[in-house]
Amino acid sequence: MKFVVDVMLGKLAKWLRILGYDTEYKSSWTDAELRAKATQEHRLLLTRDRSLAASLGPAGGLFIQSQNPREQFRQVVKTLGLDTEQGLFTICTRCNRPVEPADPEEVADMVSDYLRQQHRTFWRCSTCGRIYWEGSHLINAKRWIAAALESSSDERARDPGGTQADPLAADDC
Repeated sequence: MKFVVDVMLGKLAKWLRILGYDTEYKSSWTDAELRAKATQEHRLLLTRDRSLAASLGPAGGLFIQSQNPREQFRQVVKTLGLDTEQGLFTICTRCNRPVEPADPEEVADMVSDYLRQQHRTFWRCSTCGRIYWEGSHLINAKRWIAAALESSSDERARDPGGTQADPLAADDC
């Protein structure tokens, strides 16, 4: 399944990419550009814009009900029955392109000495060159996903912005 996401759902785009789903996102796209991309590339459009969602119909778009990123994530995963484990960290969170295994020697000048000493397995984005490894962010992301899928109304009351325990909040999306 492939997605295109509107300007109001940047964090959701990041989390769908973390799950390994091809998710196009650009904050400058107009409604017309979003509709065209969805149609031309056979993508499901995810939006918080009621009129945009209504213009697409149920087969072309999904209206995201909440402003809370965890609730948005949960809605999409549960409504569409998305797999949350199979493709984990196979797509670059920055540019939405596949990551590929990288030889440690190939990335030696791109990571710190500490990372080279601690890790022997690396991946590199095939487009932007960003380097990935199995660090604490992987464990934290899995925890965030589990918590998002188990969230309750009590949690929403404590964390209305959905930012608590977001291990990749600083990531640019």
